[in-house]
Amino acid sequence: MSETWDAVIIGGSAAGLSAALLLGRARRRVLVVDAGAPRNRFAEHMHGVLGWEGESPADLLRRARADVANYDVTIQEGRATSVDADDETVTVRLNDGATVTGRTLIAASGLTDEMPDIPGVAQRWGTTVLHCPYCHGWEVREQRLGVLGLSPMSLHQAQLIRQWTDDLTLFTAGAGEVAPELRARLESRGVKLIDTPVAEVLGDGAALSGVRLADGSVIELDALFAGLPPRPNDGFLTDLALDRVDNPMGNFLAVDDFGKTSHPLVWAVGNVVNPAATVPMAIGAAAMTGGMVNMALVTREFDAATV
Repeated sequence: MSETWDAVIIGGSAAGLSAALLLGRARRRVLVVDAGAPRNRFAEHMHGVLGWEGESPADLLRRARADVANYDVTIQEGRATSVDADDETVTVRLNDGATVTGRTLIAASGLTDEMPDIPGVAQRWGTTVLHCPYCHGWEVREQRLGVLGLSPMSLHQAQLIRQWTDDLTLFTAGAGEVAPELRARLESRGVKLIDTPVAEVLGDGAALSGVRLADGSVIELDALFAGLPPRPNDGFLTDLALDRVDNPMGNFLAVDDFGKTSHPLVWAVGNVVNPAATVPMAIGAAAMTGGMVNMALVTREFDAATV
């Protein structure tokens, strides 16, 4: 008979390891299942992480793995493919056909940024094609920046990124119709709007020199921001029919302030439910989720003892 873990955590990046650390320190037996593909793996450096400013995301994960190794936390390579649950346990099937069982489940499986079909975007993602100005804006401040319009959210992204440069161009083709009042608002602070579609991102290697438009003209840039459509990595939870919610970024699992889903044994935290969560946000939220999972287990144990 297979063992039952106090908590099974799907995802071993910042959120998953943060929850694992707190649960491990609460004397819980924890299994972390990690596919080895964190969202920020394309970036050489991370920013806005207190005490880790400018350090490598890979170094943070190595240190975090060493931290959780001091407790009853096991990290197993794998990818969750499906989940079954009853009133007492959650069973996770992995991509190799094996199953693991936990008294609780935390989905910290992150998301996938969906690349547009524009040559040159994918190869520069995380270096000179960027998504988060709080993560990368300082490094490209006061340079020639662009915003690749991919949804109506790009119109708001352009207003934000204007804080980092006076030389900003918004390529609107994928952002939908720009209302005259919004166009005037952007132009009032010097944002240049170009409606011709972007056909290609140009540059040498990871460096970016500009974009070529569909009409053949070239706009010179030093970096390009692109709010790529986020796809949460939560397909393995489909069979549980958990409640979901639509927001301006897409469709995500519905959770409370502590990461609790509509199933009493399942929590979700980090980018899988919040695409805007940076590394420190994910770490903090997951620590809270870990604490709530431990409290749920404490309550169950006292309930069982007093029956």
